[in-house]
Amino acid sequence: MTAAHCINKKNTYRVALGKQVLSANEAGSVFAAVEKTFRHEKFSMIFAANGYDIALVKLAAPVVLNDKIEMGCIPAPGTLLPNNYSCYITGWGLLKAGGTVSDILQQALLPVVDHATCSQSDWWGMIAKKSMVCAGGDGVVSGCNGDSGGPLNCANADGIWAVHGIVSFGSSSCSHYKKPTVFTRVSAYNEWITEKMMNN
Repeated sequence: MTAAHCINKKNTYRVALGKQVLSANEAGSVFAAVEKTFRHEKFSMIFAANGYDIALVKLAAPVVLNDKIEMGCIPAPGTLLPNNYSCYITGWGLLKAGGTVSDILQQALLPVVDHATCSQSDWWGMIAKKSMVCAGGDGVVSGCNGDSGGPLNCANADGIWAVHGIVSFGSSSCSHYKKPTVFTRVSAYNEWITEKMMNN
């Protein structure tokens, strides 16, 4: 899974699996060729904040799982995380607005901001849709340019991790108080994901 705004039909893609340091030749990691991408039909690059910012990437060949590469779980349809629920963002994006990208995979704790809060006028207001999940907003820690399409991983009470969000957008300054990173809420698209996987 990735964000629809990251996919351009004219580009050729490959997927880095099991990577920690992008420039290093790491044991157990692979770069996998991509056969096809599927961008949500209702996504509009012109009106990206309308939602549907989700895409699937089909690999050209199966990948062997190991201690560095595992399957990601998807939450049950309609799953909504409570306010302040602990989740983690990971990515190789900018370390700060206007800064440089990281060669080392970054990870940060981003507590969930529920829709009732995130949709308030002094937060994201009407831009925050119910098909999205907000996380962060303390003005210190956030996603940034280059993190788009990356996951918001959250563990349940049994310690099972699932990808609850896909980085969609955030503040232009990255870390801005009451402007949390906004993710596509994966549990709003289970039916779409299943349909694409079954038919392709």
